[in-house]
Amino acid sequence: MSVSRRSLARLGAAAAGLLAVSRLVHAQAARELVIVTYPGRLSEPHRWLADRMEARHRGLRIRLVPSDSQDIVAQIKAAQGHSPFDAMPNDEPPHITAMTEGYIARRSDAALANLGNVFPDLLARSGGFGVPATYSLVGIAYNSQMVRNAPTSWADLWRPEYRGKVGIARTSSNLGLATLAIAAKTHGGSERNLDVGWEKLRELQPRAARSPAILTQMLEREEIAIAPLWNNNTASAADKGLPIRFLMPAPGAIAILSFFSAIAQTRHPDLVNEWLDGILSAEYQARAAGAPYFFGPTVRGVTVPEAARPYTPSTPAEVLALQTIDWGAIAPQRGGLVERFDRVFAG
Repeated sequence: MSVSRRSLARLGAAAAGLLAVSRLVHAQAARELVIVTYPGRLSEPHRWLADRMEARHRGLRIRLVPSDSQDIVAQIKAAQGHSPFDAMPNDEPPHITAMTEGYIARRSDAALANLGNVFPDLLARSGGFGVPATYSLVGIAYNSQMVRNAPTSWADLWRPEYRGKVGIARTSSNLGLATLAIAAKTHGGSERNLDVGWEKLRELQPRAARSPAILTQMLEREEIAIAPLWNNNTASAADKGLPIRFLMPAPGAIAILSFFSAIAQTRHPDLVNEWLDGILSAEYQARAAGAPYFFGPTVRGVTVPEAARPYTPSTPAEVLALQTIDWGAIAPQRGGLVERFDRVFAG
């Protein structure tokens, strides 16, 4: 059977078309968005959002990497060319550092349809990088079987009956930095005058933990009776049926914002923008505010679920009572604060 030149040309064109389609399908199948997330169950709202995005984009895989470690930052900085990660959450102190060091990208406002729903004062604190994703609270957690006379204020941590029973987190964590700032501010100091905070922490004769997770375990095992702790960690412990309680002490719990940002060298800026816009959706925010996560919403129109109200502000008065920390004064000296903590509370 003879084949004409025209037939050969048609066959060649068809083969080229099939090859192009194959390459496109392969490229789509190979697309992977790598998102840093929180350890444990706190990653579940991110998985929900990832599943919805994957359903919209054929061939897209969103891989979540749970971490609360600065090892992630080291990997981003060490990457030659594109980063191994595409987006990450950062609480306020490391967010300030990330902006300065340039490993997160400026926000693309025009690409985010939900940006207008964010509370303006929270958006202003982003510095133009990333989006205010949620906030968590530092309050007082205590074991109700060990603490009969529950505290009502930050100053109550220094009651003589609690001495030697208080737990504190290492200053390598944002919880530990917040605890130091609370100690200073409660006793006449400030973020720029932390010396009084060190003195008052020593007075507690505290048990030190290397991380919030370990501090929570110490509370569960009754190695300590009371501690400044995240609302999320406390809720997780209480969810196990343990007699762990959380309170927002006077003059107010400490609200610490978490921002979600694109990594400066992401290969998929459009997909990252879609992810960030999803973080700001009312549906995601309501899910993250519910049990067992209890993240504070950063957008208007989200009702805090009933189950979250012991752990998250649900009334205007509670929201207005929230305290903040001048992280700009603390973040630059973080390394020295960690070294000092280890010297003072080693062992």
